Amino acid sequence: MKLLLDEMFTGYKDHFEILGYDVQTVEDVGLKGSEDMKVAKYAYDNDFILITEDKKKPVDFMKILQGKYILVDASMIVKMIDNAVKEKYGK
Repeated sequence: MKLLLDEMFTGYKDHFEILGYDVQTVEDVGLKGSEDMKVAKYAYDNDFILITEDKKKPVDFMKILQGKYILVDASMIVKMIDNAVKEKYGK
């Protein structure tokens, strides 16, 4: 499974690599600061799942292209950490 991390998730690349994902960031592929359509098109053309928190254009473009994406926000990350802590340490 190939993941393309939008700019706000660049810092998570190592975490996904440790988990065994084939992961690139928009910076890795030369798209940092690029238009949303270019990012979406690159993800689609190269069979990446786009990981973004931008609810507007990138997701809209991926829907039009019928590409794969996951819309993530900070509350999801907090919930994942909370669940992991509770699972590992209880309460």
